[in-house]
Amino acid sequence: MRSLTTARGICEQFHAGLLDALEDLPLGTREGEDSPVLELYRKHGGPGLLVPAAYGGAAAGPLEAVRVQRALAAASPSLGVATVMHHFTVAMLFRLAEATGRLTPAQLDLLSSVAPDGLLLASGWAEGRTDQNILAPSVVAERIPGGGYRVNGSKKPCSLSGSMDVLTASVQVTQDDGRSGLALMLIPASSPGITTRPFWATPVLAASQSHEVRLTDVVVPEELVIHSTPEDADRLDDLQTAGFTWFELLATSSYVGAASALVAQVLAGKRGTPAERAQLAVRLDAAVSLVEGAARSLEDGTEGDEAVAAVLTARYATQDLLAQTVDQAVEMLGGMAYIRSGDVAYLASAVRALAFHPPSRASVAAELAEYFAGGPLRLS
Repeated sequence: MRSLTTARGICEQFHAGLLDALEDLPLGTREGEDSPVLELYRKHGGPGLLVPAAYGGAAAGPLEAVRVQRALAAASPSLGVATVMHHFTVAMLFRLAEATGRLTPAQLDLLSSVAPDGLLLASGWAEGRTDQNILAPSVVAERIPGGGYRVNGSKKPCSLSGSMDVLTASVQVTQDDGRSGLALMLIPASSPGITTRPFWATPVLAASQSHEVRLTDVVVPEELVIHSTPEDADRLDDLQTAGFTWFELLATSSYVGAASALVAQVLAGKRGTPAERAQLAVRLDAAVSLVEGAARSLEDGTEGDEAVAAVLTARYATQDLLAQTVDQAVEMLGGMAYIRSGDVAYLASAVRALAFHPPSRASVAAELAEYFAGGPLRLS
């Protein structure tokens, strides 16, 4: 399939040999609870994809990144989904690193190790709480004598929970005067008090290691805490904008990749009529174009509300296209393909998970409607 071949070529440029290493394993092994795909990813330089060249990384741009992500997820949907969490966190933090004085020397030292040492950063933002503000974490931190914070709470689901080197967690911080605000903490995974509990019960995307990470009296030094800006103590606007755009962009591209694996089977097997195959491929490539169009927009300098709206528009439109694509592809592959191997059912189920990523369509409908009518975009 032409669009997938293009994505695979870009992936090979950045991570030579990774796709071959993944495809040497049966899909069930790649996607299982004990899958080695994250270590294969680390071995092939995956963590440094979005790290700037000045920090030893590959410095991939948005378009290259979505193509790499699409190719990886076509081979392993779990790997695609899990690494989105690392990449959007990396992009967000290095965006802050561009601002003089925004990060401490300790934070910059940590970021300098991501690419050379293959560090994986887990993202502890979403907490699996239905109908709650995803920017208002339940994890809390309070100051301790001598400096630093004591952190308590849990993050679930938290992808990369078994392979993470650093947990980046949004936290409600209580100051000495009793006021609270939002902060982002960079917490080494080896810190005393961090434990992992089973949470992800479905076999679909099991290799993403999306379990619960609990923090019990975890001590975090002040130099590893990024506080909200003085202008708005309840929000990290620069973090939110950079994080949302990269997350939605890369997550959507990953699910396009999983759908591409199904469509590729239809085209390779010449299932259905030429007209049906063309219809299927057009629908999938429309999804590819939506995501790549949003990526190009970011490369052209789109930012702020416009960037968030662009990637959310691409995400929700793609979500609809993929649902139709998967239904048609499964039908065209036929009952015997479905019966004789679990791969078809697995890929179809994996693609559906895009709908479960925050923010849900309903939760931002009013905000998007206001934005499209000319107002600001205020996510909640």
